[in-house]
Amino acid sequence: MIAPEPVRVSQVVCHAVQFNAKHWRSQAMSSAVMPQAVGDLFHLLDQRGIDYVLVGGIALLSYVEGRNTEDIDLIVAVASLDKLPEITLTSQDIYFARGQFHGLQIDFLLTSNPLFEQVGRRHTTVQRFDEREITTATVEGLLLLKLYALPSLYREGNFARVGLYENDVATLLYYYQPDQEAILSELASHLSASDLAEVWAILAEIGQRIQRFGNHDRA
Repeated sequence: MIAPEPVRVSQVVCHAVQFNAKHWRSQAMSSAVMPQAVGDLFHLLDQRGIDYVLVGGIALLSYVEGRNTEDIDLIVAVASLDKLPEITLTSQDIYFARGQFHGLQIDFLLTSNPLFEQVGRRHTTVQRFDEREITTATVEGLLLLKLYALPSLYREGNFARVGLYENDVATLLYYYQPDQEAILSELASHLSASDLAEVWAILAEIGQRIQRFGNHDRA
């Protein structure tokens, strides 16, 4: 697959907000303000010496086209949050935190979770975005995070997010054909036996879908 053109992070987030009907009656961030906010965020992270990895929908867009997302997702250490008082935390638990910075929503995946720490340590690369170069999760890293989350999303009955994540997984598998056995082997120590079996089933179903698409494409 030919890599997409460098993504403009501020444009992706701004368009997602503007096209979300929930924000139509509120004061959505303007396209004029967003680039400054995104630039200020990454400048702040660099200035404070924060080790971070970009994940989520923005990271996905560096590999495939068409994803839409309103927030910026970052893997960081818990201690890093104390170095960023400019970011107003709106929620936090043992593995996740959410904050606001100049109108930007930021979701933090904390390295207190062993899988998040592992992705941040072993599955990163530097991707060129329109604004700057950003340390970003690899295809394998994104797949680990998506597959890890799916069993919990099924239990929660979060149909919309399940569909989104499964489509992300299918798209990455179709275009990049990573080593699925290696990914499952890495996941095994982070999921229960039942959750790992469910991930196997999800991947088998996605594999059948990809095969049907391939057969149709060759017809």
